[in-house]
Amino acid sequence: MEEGTLKSPSNCAGTGTVDYGDTDPFQWDSREDCQVRQILDRVADKWSLLVIALLENRRLRFTELRREIDGISQRMLTVTLRSLERDGLVKRTVHPVVPPRVEYELTPLGGTLHATIRSLVTWTEAHQEEIAAARSAYDAREAEASAEAGALR
Repeated sequence: MEEGTLKSPSNCAGTGTVDYGDTDPFQWDSREDCQVRQILDRVADKWSLLVIALLENRRLRFTELRREIDGISQRMLTVTLRSLERDGLVKRTVHPVVPPRVEYELTPLGGTLHATIRSLVTWTEAHQEEIAAARSAYDAREAEASAEAGALR
């Protein structure tokens, strides 16, 4: 570690001398010991987003979640649910029946996060055509550049 670098997870602000005010692009340090970064990594990964979205105002069993989330493996769903439970966003309830029935639901804290996710989904839906057009234009430019580079050889 460089001299003068703080290792404290509670201090994740950039160490530069430029003051960006409220728009500081370095407000979430990329160091692994930064709590803000760890939380963002957890709640912003695609599996967590999908689980939180599916649990809005309802309880679901593990098998129901797995059936609803296309492409998730049993192991990844288990890891995701455990992490969300550890972070206090999901509550796991085991019912004492045979075979055991386990249900998952959002905690009140997880419910507050759902509103933020809903805003992100709304933004995505509103801009999906613009994004698709930008992707197509980029892909066309890349294909053209590759063709030109191939012609020069």
